[in-house]
Amino acid sequence: MQIDSPTLELTKQLISRQSVTPEDDGCQQLMTDRLAKAGFNIQPLPFEDVDNFWAIHGESGPILCFAGHTDVVPSGPESSWQSPPFEPTVKDSVLTGRGAADMKGSLAAMVVAVENYVASNPNHPGRIAFLITSDEEGIAANGTVKVVEWLKQQNIIPEYCLVGEPSSSEKCGDTIKNGRRGSLGCKLQVIGKQGHVAYPHLADNPIHNVAPALAELANTEWDRGNDFFPATSFQISNINGGTGATNVIPGELDIVFNFRFSTEVTEQKLRETTEAILNKHQLNYEIDWHLSGQPFLTAEGELVDAAVSAVKQVTGMNTLLSTAGGTSDGRFIAPMGTQVVELGPVNATIHQINECVAVADLDQLTAIYESLLENLFK
Repeated sequence: MQIDSPTLELTKQLISRQSVTPEDDGCQQLMTDRLAKAGFNIQPLPFEDVDNFWAIHGESGPILCFAGHTDVVPSGPESSWQSPPFEPTVKDSVLTGRGAADMKGSLAAMVVAVENYVASNPNHPGRIAFLITSDEEGIAANGTVKVVEWLKQQNIIPEYCLVGEPSSSEKCGDTIKNGRRGSLGCKLQVIGKQGHVAYPHLADNPIHNVAPALAELANTEWDRGNDFFPATSFQISNINGGTGATNVIPGELDIVFNFRFSTEVTEQKLRETTEAILNKHQLNYEIDWHLSGQPFLTAEGELVDAAVSAVKQVTGMNTLLSTAGGTSDGRFIAPMGTQVVELGPVNATIHQINECVAVADLDQLTAIYESLLENLFK
């Protein structure tokens, strides 16, 4: 019978805990027990219903912070899974379970890599830290953003941060995210007047009124991107209006849309241009903006070099630096002036039924993290 590697064993233990956001269900205790044995100073940081912790090892020097989340998205219908989502199952050298790739495999790899590194380098230069939350997949109001506030109050500013998000596309380590686009959401209500479709002159149809403005927004070139970011995108995600009857003109229309924006345009400029277009079309509206995160970029530096070299040393691959994809908790950490990269397993099955990760990738990721530590703290 084949014995599980330390990383596979810990990943299984984490998956077994049903930590559907914002629940942690004991995952962080598993991690902190291990880190405490390795000599880390542990600081639990609960905020409201969210568990977080900060852990640090080392006396002085620059801080490399491993950041991640123990919470997972809901499993969906369990009957659709090939095995129960919270019963980690290995078949054909693949580990299946909710959170296998996003991101309990990364958490396990971080812990084991740091255990190995500290055991071999008990008096290592620099400091190693963990910033872990159970509020990343949800509203992200009491997780990393609150821990960052606490760190600032303590005058602790990590120089480097590795977020364990599943960054890879086809092979473990083939892509490192060295930045992310900003995310600006909006809820727009266009106000008209309800009436009978046979008497349109007695009503004011908000759907007809807003259609030309939406077309203009959809066809606007917000910017052309740059060497690191694609052009800013505008996407409508929801439109709701009407009573369901065919003979009633609605009195209002609710629209939800989102910008994923590059460093070539500001949040303020997007707001101003959008509202100018709405005003040009003489709409009666109410608008509510929500900024999920500013764009961030670690174009170059010691952390990028250490990560790129680590992938090359372990896998032999030349990795791709990318800013594609959604947001991550890196958006809360980067504004401190911290160099941030995301490096984790293949993301092909994240948030899906039968989420999985190759068993070999878990040990490979552990080796990459350990190599990164050696490269950074020479």
